Amino acid sequence: MGFKSFLIKPFAKRIARSIDGWSADAIGAQREVFKQLLMIGGQTAFGKDHHFNKIDRYEAFREHVPIRDYEGIKPYIERIKQGESDVLWRGLPKYFAKTSGTTSGVKYIPLTKDSMPNHFNTARNALFNYYARTGKGKWLDGKMIFLSGSPELETVGPVPTGRLSGIVNHEVPSWLRTNQLPSYPTNCIEEWEEKLEKIVDETIKEDMRLISGIPPWVQMYYERLLERSGKQTVKEIFPNFSMFVYGGVNFEPYRAKLEELVGARLDSVETYPASEGFIAFQDRQDDKGLLLNAYSGIFFEFIPLDEFHSDNPTRLWLDEIELGVNYVLIINNNAGLWGYNIGDTVQFVSKNPYRLIVSGRVKHFISAFGEHVIGKEVEAAMQEVERKYASNIVEFTVAPQVTPPEGGTPYHEWFVEFDRVPEHLDAFAKELDEAMVQQNIYYQDLIEGNILRSLVIRPMQTGAFREYMKTQGKLGGQNKVPRLSNDRKIADVLSQWVK
Repeated sequence: MGFKSFLIKPFAKRIARSIDGWSADAIGAQREVFKQLLMIGGQTAFGKDHHFNKIDRYEAFREHVPIRDYEGIKPYIERIKQGESDVLWRGLPKYFAKTSGTTSGVKYIPLTKDSMPNHFNTARNALFNYYARTGKGKWLDGKMIFLSGSPELETVGPVPTGRLSGIVNHEVPSWLRTNQLPSYPTNCIEEWEEKLEKIVDETIKEDMRLISGIPPWVQMYYERLLERSGKQTVKEIFPNFSMFVYGGVNFEPYRAKLEELVGARLDSVETYPASEGFIAFQDRQDDKGLLLNAYSGIFFEFIPLDEFHSDNPTRLWLDEIELGVNYVLIINNNAGLWGYNIGDTVQFVSKNPYRLIVSGRVKHFISAFGEHVIGKEVEAAMQEVERKYASNIVEFTVAPQVTPPEGGTPYHEWFVEFDRVPEHLDAFAKELDEAMVQQNIYYQDLIEGNILRSLVIRPMQTGAFREYMKTQGKLGGQNKVPRLSNDRKIADVLSQWVK
């Protein structure tokens, strides 16, 4: 055991006990968070506009605070940009997390002094909890890499502004900085391929033990390491590499390829961070789902997905949710987001404790014919067939083909980049279609009713999705390819790389 892992072990155990405590009474934790948010929020312009002084229970909160997206809070954000304090939360935000939206353009999500612990401390707690549960802490005694956006900040009004993953770099404590790579100047490089080369330069001879990042970009890092080193596996370069931390996408479609590149199956910790808040994290290695972060400054609400676009959707808090239902996730937090739809859908897999999986995005679905296929369904179907054929998938996305150029019945078009194309692609496609029928009853009805014909797979050229992301200015960082969409915007661009 190294010096840092020895010192941190008692603290890690305290964190694990704390997690056990609040997760065993998540309903009580949410009640306390709700009360604290209302007390402070009532002193703000938003709280006065929405009569927080009249709210004494959740039912009253639902009546006074409507669900909104970024356009709904934008007028308040504009007031903050002008230097006004106590608008959405007390004082001014410590930062704005700058994100891009599909309808609102650039979005400025407030991060406050009160909300920053939700982001950094939750990430720390997830890792220390892993150490306490497994006894594996040697990763603390070597180097760690966090593939993130640039930490360079601009000023918007009076507020320092940047990408969340870059902002978090400014909050890293001194004890961790000595372990952290890449260097600040390298992290500041915007162009991903140039940045990747510098990261390889800085890490290839180091004792790397923990690597964190979105799987597709970590894969690029691994591949470049192997090209530069001439080695067969990443473990040959980093023999003490033992921990992979990821979030933002489902790891399973990437697992086989990444483990092949590493040359071993590593322990991993999955996290669910967003600019709006750190929602959940993997608290146990062998249990399904991510533990809802119920005691960290966020009060959660849930709307059944099939009601979301109705005039008066059902609005629930944690005590009212059911297992196996797709919910649109709504947050209220100590950064001043109120009744805020972050655009994700989740599904609870456990109530004791409350664990969930991310099932998709509200805007990422296919329902050209009423089938409402979601991300969780296409990923589950692909994983089932991929395992059977032992054919690693690099990346894929799905879109409806409503008016086939060849004529005939519409279909779902799957753009798939294979690491190894199956020898019998027609059989692969047939079994994938059968797996989709099992995942989505409406899809089954449309197939049986001859409204849709069986899906069509378009094998893609090697590197197709990377080229696509480059054309969109989204190569690297925290950007990811949507698994599916209800229009042809992505599909039409990708068509140029079909084999």
